[in-house]
Amino acid sequence: MIASVSVYRVLYNVFYICCITNVMSQKSENTRLDNSTYNVMVALGREADFLHSTIDTYIADAERENKTKLVEVWNNIKQDKQEHLDMLKNCLENEVEKGELNK
Repeated sequence: MIASVSVYRVLYNVFYICCITNVMSQKSENTRLDNSTYNVMVALGREADFLHSTIDTYIADAERENKTKLVEVWNNIKQDKQEHLDMLKNCLENEVEKGELNK
């Protein structure tokens, strides 16, 4: 789990740097990424941001307020988002491995 967390942190950092430098906000033809790759990278960034910056706060708030059902809901959402992040990461890795990233 620690290895996968660090991979997601790296992906999030790459996404964040791209946003800061305004690369990701330009049209995909300016970044030489096809629309699908761009979409995967944006979704990866959003999912990673939610998982690394938000969800644990929501869980802790619900725990502090003794809302066990809500804790369960947030944990289920966290698990689902982690699965979505894994699927997106695998798609991006496949594109890189096949050399399809900049086609």
